[in-house]
Amino acid sequence: MTLPVPTTGARRKPVPGNRHWLLLRAGGVLFVLWAAATITFFALRLVPGDPAEAILGGPGSQAGPEALAQVRREYGLDQPLVVQYLTYLGRLLTGDLGQSYSLHKPVLTAIGEQFGATLTLALVSLALAWALATGLAAWSVRGGRVAWAIGSGLELVAAAVPHFWLATVLILFFSLTLGILPPVSVPGPLGIVLPALTMAIPLAGFLGQVMRESLLTAMESPFVTTARARGESEVRIFWRHTLRHAAIPAVGLSGWAFGSLISGAVVVESVFARQGLGRSLLSAVQLRDVTLVTGIVLVVALAYTVMTLVTDLADRVIDPRTRGVGE
Repeated sequence: MTLPVPTTGARRKPVPGNRHWLLLRAGGVLFVLWAAATITFFALRLVPGDPAEAILGGPGSQAGPEALAQVRREYGLDQPLVVQYLTYLGRLLTGDLGQSYSLHKPVLTAIGEQFGATLTLALVSLALAWALATGLAAWSVRGGRVAWAIGSGLELVAAAVPHFWLATVLILFFSLTLGILPPVSVPGPLGIVLPALTMAIPLAGFLGQVMRESLLTAMESPFVTTARARGESEVRIFWRHTLRHAAIPAVGLSGWAFGSLISGAVVVESVFARQGLGRSLLSAVQLRDVTLVTGIVLVVALAYTVMTLVTDLADRVIDPRTRGVGE
């Protein structure tokens, strides 16, 4: 009996090899960085107010016309907008992010002083979200219909909770009622618990929804049936086979998740008075510190693209179907 040959439209799209794939991703990273820098530059130019006046301390400084003219010449603000943009891109190509107007120090130095705190918060939140999502998804899949309904409901509620509301509830419960955690971020491990929980719980809702559906699909797959036929225990099948395949979609989402954690840090770091890029970005926007805002946006975009690249690489390692032919 001859098997039917699939039509052209039903064929699977060929997967690029490692070299082609890396070139495509590198081009994508450069495009994202250029787009982030361009959008930030023109968006900040649309904000009402005089940048020269902001550099001199804002409207309250009562700077005279001569001082304003000198600042415009010094920072190139008297040049046409296109010239300012090209000069700005040229500086970025050499790694020069400029001087912070408000902090009076190089932008790279200012970012370096804050980046570690935000990166630590994002990584702890991501690890916590993975632990919560995996535990809840595994319990709801293996616990029957009641556990499935409870798990699904908890994931929906968690995914819909806004950061500022969740932070308030956690402070009221753990700090003011139980008194076991500080309401603001303090040095030491205890200071990061509530900020990390605030960022991890909504993310765990998203990851849990994806992982639970994938777990169910994986448990009904032929390779699980084969493992059962070989006499493997259900616990071994779950941890060795099912969870690995179910984690693939969630791993792919982790790059996006890291970007959302960095952007969510603006709110969380402000609520908990925590040091980091989020508080610095909020302060820089209020002071119209264009160079610092641009530098932070570029660093966040770079971190987002790098994490996406890392998760895609992990996806190619976990799932052989994502690798090119012959690799």
